[in-house]
Amino acid sequence: MRVFLTGASGFIGGFIAQALLQKGYQVRCLVRTSSNLRWLADLNVECFYGSLSDPDSLKRGLEDVDYIIHAAGLTSALSKEDFLKVNFEGTKKILHAALKMRSSLKRFLFVSSQAAAGPGATLQPVTEATTPRPITEYGRSKLLVEQYILQLNNKIPFTIVRPPAVYGPRDKDTLQFFKAVRIGIIPQLDGKTKFLSIIFVKDLAEGIIKAMESEKAAGQTYFLANEQPYSWEEIARISLEILGRRGLRLNIPGFLVKGAAVLSEGFSRFSLKPSKLNRQTVIDMKQDFWICSPKKAKADFDFTAPTSVGDGIRETLTWYRENGWM
Repeated sequence: MRVFLTGASGFIGGFIAQALLQKGYQVRCLVRTSSNLRWLADLNVECFYGSLSDPDSLKRGLEDVDYIIHAAGLTSALSKEDFLKVNFEGTKKILHAALKMRSSLKRFLFVSSQAAAGPGATLQPVTEATTPRPITEYGRSKLLVEQYILQLNNKIPFTIVRPPAVYGPRDKDTLQFFKAVRIGIIPQLDGKTKFLSIIFVKDLAEGIIKAMESEKAAGQTYFLANEQPYSWEEIARISLEILGRRGLRLNIPGFLVKGAAVLSEGFSRFSLKPSKLNRQTVIDMKQDFWICSPKKAKADFDFTAPTSVGDGIRETLTWYRENGWM
């Protein structure tokens, strides 16, 4: 069985490729000439050079494939238009290419995000039945894709998965948090405890493949997450225990973070490279409850996230130190 994988050169995509190979799949990865292939260099995958903006390359790349996992997309961008161009328009192009091979395609799996659903108002987790209320341009672009895919019901076999915060080796998004914790800082935005669902990247990769293979998952949307939510303080204290250090809470006023985001955006426009810290990410950071329920995935295809948070953080911190990231 051959899988066409987009986003394979990224953090999550590289682990999906690795997990697919371990399960005996042949993997064809869509990559650009400018892609950094360091996470694929030691993997026995086929690198297919093309682009989501090039329908002809997509048509060639999808020849003789059984599954498509679409994990490519922007998480940071300079503008709303950039999010729409890559996340929405790019996905439409690969979907249109997939429609032409619908008789042989077993599943189109779209890796969306909890951002498409938006945060909750309490500790009660959001579910797949909760009305989506995305609060950022990234989340809105992901929801637009989901809605477009749903319009293709009965035309293409699809499954949508929504990961929450993903952590693990190679992750740059949570790296700054772990760097702060390493020097004994437990950061708290506006001095408030904030809760979230998380998942270790290897567990997410396994869950994506289980969803792709499950007959019951066809035409469905799922959250893939640890069953238990955590606060950022709990994650910090688990990390400190692993590191053998003590830490102190540091209240970080929201206006300072927003100011830093504005400055960061200014540098981004000058360099033409999007920054991880911007006013959109500050909107995300200020939410008190990013909690979702994985119960539907458990019921439909027996998904669980087997890696404990302690073991996942330990592996992540070890990788950061061994590779000179921290």
